[in-house]
Amino acid sequence: MPKSFSVAGRLVDLHAREIRPATVYVQDGTIDRIEPTEEAPDRYLLPGFIDAHVHVESAMLPPSEFARAAVTHGTVGTVSDPHEIANVLGVDGVEYMIDDGRSVSFHFAFGAPSCVPATPAETSGAALGPDAVSDLLGRDDVSYLSEVMDYPGAIGGDPDVLAKIRAAQVRDKPVDGHAPGIRGDDVEQYAAAGIETDHESISIEEAREKLEAGMKIAIREGSAARNFDELIPLMDEAPERLMFCSDDRHPDALAEGHIDGLVRRALARGYDRFDVLRAACVHPVEHYGLDVGLLREGDPADLIVVDDLDALTVHRTYVEGELVAEAGKTNIERVDSAVVNRFDAEPVAPEDFRVAAAGDRLRVITAADNQLVTGEEVVATPVENGRAVADPNRDVLKLAVVNRYTGERAPSVAFIRGFGLDHGALASSVAHDSHNVVAVGTSDEALARAVNAVVREDGGISAVGNDADSGRALPLPIAGLMSNDPYDAVARRYTRLSTYVQAALGSPMDAPFMTLSFTALLVIPSLKLSDQGLFDGDAFGFVDLFVD
Repeated sequence: MPKSFSVAGRLVDLHAREIRPATVYVQDGTIDRIEPTEEAPDRYLLPGFIDAHVHVESAMLPPSEFARAAVTHGTVGTVSDPHEIANVLGVDGVEYMIDDGRSVSFHFAFGAPSCVPATPAETSGAALGPDAVSDLLGRDDVSYLSEVMDYPGAIGGDPDVLAKIRAAQVRDKPVDGHAPGIRGDDVEQYAAAGIETDHESISIEEAREKLEAGMKIAIREGSAARNFDELIPLMDEAPERLMFCSDDRHPDALAEGHIDGLVRRALARGYDRFDVLRAACVHPVEHYGLDVGLLREGDPADLIVVDDLDALTVHRTYVEGELVAEAGKTNIERVDSAVVNRFDAEPVAPEDFRVAAAGDRLRVITAADNQLVTGEEVVATPVENGRAVADPNRDVLKLAVVNRYTGERAPSVAFIRGFGLDHGALASSVAHDSHNVVAVGTSDEALARAVNAVVREDGGISAVGNDADSGRALPLPIAGLMSNDPYDAVARRYTRLSTYVQAALGSPMDAPFMTLSFTALLVIPSLKLSDQGLFDGDAFGFVDLFVD
């Protein structure tokens, strides 16, 4: 229950842009009054941090467990797009996230997913049309329209896309964007369609064009997409139009830090202290109309206590007056999260991944560490016995997507560079956004063993070596996306798997599983793979595996 107490320190007033000694008095979870003092203890009081765009599911934790980890870093709320679980379970998945999030002291602002599925070129477990999205937006516990990933539809005036945007506008709810790489007139048209934010800018020039079109920019630093270094100079150019977000953060990264880490990095580079803290605390609350306190009289008592404003070590986190974290340890009790799922994939055999060599030249996806965007190369086809095969010596590996919903369609197979595996394979049922099973490997045998390790668990991530007895898996029984174990245990197991991929299988990637999960995300350029085939995100259509 919320408590009544007082806490003294140097109050960081992000509205007056000043720091002054004060005592904050909390009564029943609300800030009753703030009284100035002559002196104060050597600590700082400031509003809690907000992640302005995150898919909680990407932490492989249900909301209640995500909150237990996040509060240790001073995060008191998130703007959360539940489209990962919505692609698996539809509206039931959104309701699951809302209900589980309610069970803990944390501010979750969930959105209505706008693109389920992200495109018709993939198979998902559910579809949310304009009526379903409108119904979600009519709920008090749904705060905004989640990222409009169908940017060609928004720009081109697709009736269903525009209907979803209008459903948010008539309810005075914000509309989030997702438009990687668009420039020029397309930016103007996208913003004119009603899009208010973007978190996908790769270059600062792209972000500037979106700012000029009237959009706000969320500077993203996740486990795969890391754009902080490129975009942080905007803090000197348009500080009042910026927020911070993680988008997708795997459990090992969440255990280490969250928005607090971005604040430290920005301050270390000399950016204005109040500009940085306003981006981390104030702007998301104001833009999304969150019921989160900003350290003012009458506000909910959502605040953090830190040692100084450079090291920014969070000593205490309060949510509505409840002490939810102290000295790096969570005080939120674990919740027994329900297990919900839809997983109908069948075991596969090595021959399911065979590809007849239908040409001398092969179209290959190129993946880059810490980026969601992929490229395309054309290479000489590696051939054995009339079949196109992986060639680890050239870092040409097989990539496969196995449909998890019908259990009938044969795997879709392509080739990829960048993972650098010497041997073995890895697989995952976290495969944005439809979350079929995606796998990359050096042989058909290894691919089959990695995929089957995931199938046996009805969802999870796995890695296997050449030895038939080798391999490790992390089960994700909640929708094939999330574990029901404690966050620190999930982080440890995930770290062990990642280390195994790097040390035993030879991958040079920092985040191989996160990068793998985005090789199936068709709305991010340029070349991707769905369960239906190889997809060119620039042309927005399927392409042949072999080049004439």
